[in-house]
Formats: sequence, C-alpha cells, structure tokens
Amino acid sequence: MTITDARLAQIAERFAQLEARLASGTLEGADFVAASRDYSELEPVARAAASVREMRGELAELSAISDPDPEMRALVADDIARLNAELPAAEQALAIAMLPRDSADARPAMLEIRGGTGGDEAALFAADLFRMYERFAAEQGWKVEVISANVNDLGGYKEIVANIAGTGVFAQLKYESGVHRVQRVPVTESGGRIHTSAATVAVLPEPDEVDVQIDPGDIKIDIYRASGAGGQHVNTTDSAVRLTHLPTGLVVIQQDQRSQHKNKDKAMQVLRTRLYDLRRAEAHGAEAEARKAMVGSGDRSERIRTYNFPQGRVTDHRIGLTLHRLPEILEGPGLGELIAALIAEDQAKRLAAVGE
Repeated sequence: MTITDARLAQIAERFAQLEARLASGTLEGADFVAASRDYSELEPVARAAASVREMRGELAELSAISDPDPEMRALVADDIARLNAELPAAEQALAIAMLPRDSADARPAMLEIRGGTGGDEAALFAADLFRMYERFAAEQGWKVEVISANVNDLGGYKEIVANIAGTGVFAQLKYESGVHRVQRVPVTESGGRIHTSAATVAVLPEPDEVDVQIDPGDIKIDIYRASGAGGQHVNTTDSAVRLTHLPTGLVVIQQDQRSQHKNKDKAMQVLRTRLYDLRRAEAHGAEAEARKAMVGSGDRSERIRTYNFPQGRVTDHRIGLTLHRLPEILEGPGLGELIAALIAEDQAKRLAAVGE
C-alpha cells in the first residue's frame, strides 16, 4: 500500500482545517462534538503522515546534495542510508493508521463468560478467566462492574456478566470471544487425572441509548421472586426481572439486585447491548466472513485458545502462537502479549487485502 505525496498533503490540509475549526470557537453542540470526534480519529493518521512526509523531504534534500568534500559525502550517504532504513517502518505505521476502523472500537464492552463442558471444573475455569480479564483491565486503568453472576458451590461461575469501561476496551478485548479450553487436574479429581473443560467468552460493544431505540411495546416484562444458589440474595419480595424482546426472542434475566428497579435497568442495559451486537452482525456479514480468515470470527462456538496447566503453556489456535507463560497470562500482564499478536495479525491481513 503506497501512500503518494499528494495524499500526504491532503491529510495535512484536512487536519489543519479541523484544528482551525476547533480553535475558532464558533462550533457548538453537535457540531463541536462531531468535529472533535473527527479530529481525534484523524490525529494519529496526521502525525504518522507528517513523519513520512518529513522523512521523504529530508531524503530528497540529501539526494540533491553534491559536495566535493569526501567527508561530507560520507556523512550524507550515512544519513540517506539511515532514512532509507527507517522510512519503510514509518510508511507501514501510516498504512496501519489509515486502515478503516471498527466504529465500536472506542466503546466500553460487556463481557459474558459461561462455564461450558466440564461441570464444576468449567465453572471454576470461568472464574479464572474472569479474574484474568479483571486484572488485565486494572492494568489498563479500566473499570469493571459485575452486572450479574451465577455462582456454584465451589465459587466458580456458571455465568458472569460484567461491564468494562475505559479507553479502547472493545478494540482490545474483541479478540477474546470464543471457546476457551483448559487442560488440568480439577480440584474435584481425586485420582490425579487431567481433564479437559471449556468456557465460552463473549465480548460485546456497549451502545449508547441513542444507538439502540427499544419500543416499550416490543418488550414483555415478567416480575418474580429471586432465588440464589447457596442461599445468596434470597429475596422476600418480587424483585427479579425477565425481559423478552418480542421481535427477536432475546431473553434477559436479572435478579442480582434487591431492587426491582435496578434489576430492570441492568436487564435493559444487557438487552440493548445484545440487540446492538445482533444488528452489527447483520450489517457486517461479509466483513465477518473476511475476519474469520484472519483471527477468527469471534463466534462463541469457535475454540480459540487452550490453557494447558501441566505444560504451563497457552496456545492461541487462530494464529498458532504458543507461550509457555501460563501463570503470567492468567495473572493479567501476559494477556497483553497475546492480544497484541492478534491485533498485529489482523492488521497484517487487512493491509494485504488492501494491496490486492
């Protein structure tokens, strides 16, 4: 993907215009918000373009120098060699910055983890995964809020749903959707045999209320008495809420809060997110097929990663990457390396597609 000098000039001009508009003080309300969003999206592209433009200009100036002094010619040659070595990386960075962005990348996300095959051990593994994401989020400065959790007697999660808010949450965590498999000796296993269990992870971008308008007439609301496993949160009032979205058949149950009003609000938050995800999937069907060839479709039925405790390794099957750092990954810090590799692979595939 070659970016011409004319295109670099266009980027610089467009960025300068946006800077001038924002500095003018004449923009208000929706116009100011739109211009600010355009500015933040264009800024990394403009900075990368300015770097490439400066390096190309310097190369042109150096190449035009014809000095009779051998020492000066050697210095010029060294500078030209250095710039020729650095320029491809700068052009690559610009090409990546110019790739079309997922409009949901900057959004907060809803994380859903469910224990799958393996019973209690799968629920315990789901809890391990949630703690991994919780620690990774803390490192990024993100905020995690549990919306609902179904806990088994061993402290594992049959299901847990949480909101993760912060900068670039969905952009990083969207690669985590799919089936995560664990191979280890369960705490419930007395014979020391290795078992294979699984948990499913779904990461959904959270919409604003204006993004998904829900007609109250499309929702059936059922109120009933909540009951919790192990005697937790057993209510004496009817506070549990079940929402059924009639057009799609989506059902959301919320009973973690003692207040019916709070349960309804959280259920609406989950429903709105799932509807937004459904509409995104419908709108990007062709794109989803293309992404499946890159780093996986994000389908919750697709096995994406295996955590092997006896060998201390984690393998991401989409890109064939194995890291022998399982404890560090489950503690949070090591997860960043896996996510960075998935992002890099995605970018490489999309760059190759642009060049075809």
